Amino acid sequence: MDAGELFTRALAGRPESAPQRTWKMLARAWWRACRPPFFITAAIPVCVGLAFVMRSGHPLDAGLWLRFAGLLLGCFFGLTIANLANELFDFVLGVDDREESIGGTGVIQSGLISCRELFLGVCLFVVLTLAVGLGLVASLPGALRPVLILLTLFAVASAVFYVAPPIRYGHKGLGEVMVGINMGFIIVGASATILSQTFDTRSLAVAVPVVGMVAGILYYQSLPEIETDKAAGKVTLANILGKDHALLVFRLWWPAIWLSMGNLWLCGLAGWPVVFCLLAVPLWWKAQRLIAERGDGDWIPLDAHGYLVRLCYLISGAALIYGVAWH
Repeated sequence: MDAGELFTRALAGRPESAPQRTWKMLARAWWRACRPPFFITAAIPVCVGLAFVMRSGHPLDAGLWLRFAGLLLGCFFGLTIANLANELFDFVLGVDDREESIGGTGVIQSGLISCRELFLGVCLFVVLTLAVGLGLVASLPGALRPVLILLTLFAVASAVFYVAPPIRYGHKGLGEVMVGINMGFIIVGASATILSQTFDTRSLAVAVPVVGMVAGILYYQSLPEIETDKAAGKVTLANILGKDHALLVFRLWWPAIWLSMGNLWLCGLAGWPVVFCLLAVPLWWKAQRLIAERGDGDWIPLDAHGYLVRLCYLISGAALIYGVAWH
């Protein structure tokens, strides 16, 4: 598909056969397209950054809480860019262009939202994210601003080009790596820096478990689509590994995260409450059993159990926040 055809499809309106929309239907469709269950992936890294600042003894004044609210808002906007762009370009490029596809939310296929409306939505949230991000950077001392401006631009571009041509790194087996960098190292490190108004390299060490957790959610999401992604020419870590090795990696993934949290405790960067992450073990155990039961068969039903991994993230993330903030 050349650039002209891609642009034409991305700006296509609703088909003539599309159903009549009410405001209630439209609101529900946009809510679904924004994928609110995944907003947790943006909130926890920001809260880890706050916990690190609390551990360092920085005063929790009104200015800090205002910056914290701005960080949450900006990260939610940034995640929405990625969700809407993923919805749009996976449809336009034929990865999720069928109504029965599990890769998207189906808002385009159902005719509730047009490609043009999603494209404009992506543009709107890019502007909003940059406005919030650059506003927060402006509150920093001058020496810190250039790096944070570059990181803000990099994060926004990464959200768009996860699936958007010509980069499409999410289709080249780099999804977990880039998501881990952006939502782990960048969000935690930038949040701690903006909140405390100074950079501390230890914030990057605290970010390590977050890198694994956010990448782990994306990894599980790709498991049900191993075969459909491969058929569409989309390369993911899961379909590179194949089903047998994909299961083995999942079994090792979350224990490695919990070990990294224990290491933070041993290094003095977190307190004993990080052990509460082990409350997520039964969820991980159930998820890996469900994957094993599918064997070489159809893995699409695993999509219905993604909540298990999101709960693993919620419990482990909460334990990390509590442990880092603990004195």
